[in-house]
Amino acid sequence: MRYAVVIEKAGKGFSGYVPDLPGCIAAGASVADVQAELAALIPFHLEGLRDGGEPVPQAESVVE
Repeated sequence: MRYAVVIEKAGKGFSGYVPDLPGCIAAGASVADVQAELAALIPFHLEGLRDGGEPVPQAESVVE
């Protein structure tokens, strides 16, 4: 499953989040830093949901 990611300029760096995964956020000095953080964080976030008995949200956000 692929989730949409939003990355925005934030002060001197960048921040990013996954709209379909509340609480799944990252920050970094560059877009590449945020992309790398989120690539590692998404599986960790999903594992935490599964371990906690929570449902894994479907990817519903649309990117154009």
